[in-house]
Amino acid sequence: MATLLTNIGELLTNDPGVGEGSPVGRLRDAALVVEDGRVAWVGSAARAPDADERHDLDGAAVVPGFVDSHTHLIFAGERSDEFEARMAGARYDGGGIARTVEATRAASTQELREASARRLRELRAGGVTTVEVKSGYALDTEGEARLVDLAGEITGEVTFLGAHVVPREFAGRRQDYVELVAGEMMARCASAKWTDVFCDEGAFDLDEARAVLVAARAAGHGLRLHANQIADIGAVGLAVEMDCASVDHCTHVNDEDLERLAASDTVATLLPGAEFCTRSPYPSARRFLDAGVTVALATDCNPGTSYVTSMSFVIALAVREMGMSVDEALWAATRGGAAALRREDVGRLTVGARADLAVLDAPRAAHLAYRPGANLVSCVWIGDLGVVTTSVVNS
Repeated sequence: MATLLTNIGELLTNDPGVGEGSPVGRLRDAALVVEDGRVAWVGSAARAPDADERHDLDGAAVVPGFVDSHTHLIFAGERSDEFEARMAGARYDGGGIARTVEATRAASTQELREASARRLRELRAGGVTTVEVKSGYALDTEGEARLVDLAGEITGEVTFLGAHVVPREFAGRRQDYVELVAGEMMARCASAKWTDVFCDEGAFDLDEARAVLVAARAAGHGLRLHANQIADIGAVGLAVEMDCASVDHCTHVNDEDLERLAASDTVATLLPGAEFCTRSPYPSARRFLDAGVTVALATDCNPGTSYVTSMSFVIALAVREMGMSVDEALWAATRGGAAALRREDVGRLTVGARADLAVLDAPRAAHLAYRPGANLVSCVWIGDLGVVTTSVVNS
């Protein structure tokens, strides 16, 4: 069945070949047709074809569904006291992860399932249609396998993050833990699509991270890397060397890092929610973009350093604090996130793409940054599922 969405005030397609020729492929007074969960036609509302169903959007803006390519949705407990301490001047050092590990290990599978489902609903209500979910809060073989299985109930973009930090029971035995992650634990988490490592000061060094990534590549996993959030230890260079799909955080980078990224297929995923919640300096997205680096934005939803489930808040931070234009931030939160997952079927509204989209209660997409704190997403459509949240779509 074909469904026509018409009277769209502003449509962002992420196809530079349409509209005004910008990277976001902006069309005004537009329409699109969805059929079998895919975009079947895009163009002017005045030229829209007939369809089985017709919905008038009354001048609302429509954007591709957000692609949140970095989350830690499955955890127990909360760490608001750490947030308060940082707002009072304490420095983030990554040490709080152990608290979440303890709480997550103690939680039942059903408790974790229900908590992650609530967070997913918040993401969906804010326009996220594709989400990546990591393990990393169990740090033992059976616990990590449980988190990978739970993540698989949410998304196909599942990431094994056994190398988050070294758990307390392995204090003084780092190499033993690295071997466990790269061996038995990874094998037990074979259903994951990706492997990630937290390569940073206080987490895993370059050699340890490389050992895990090499094993993951041999196991058939795609590669990702948390890098240089706390300090520049050369992790961005490792991500490029290993052809990671994405290198995330990148709070501390040098010019050579940017040159390497620009010449590679590795996406720099910036996570401004983490800087906001840790009171750390924001990386300059402008530096990355001017160097020719492909940039994504993601929420980094986690209990310690970015308990954020609003992609529009991330977009507003990127525009206000990181030097991005609204169009650049919207592209990074959609097409950039798709690139970070090496996906061609999402993050755009072009013929053949999955019909993942968000209808805004606003005439222009710029309102996502212009009105920070407001949830302007009134309708979310996800491929074959159709409308998953709605308040304004009219027949």
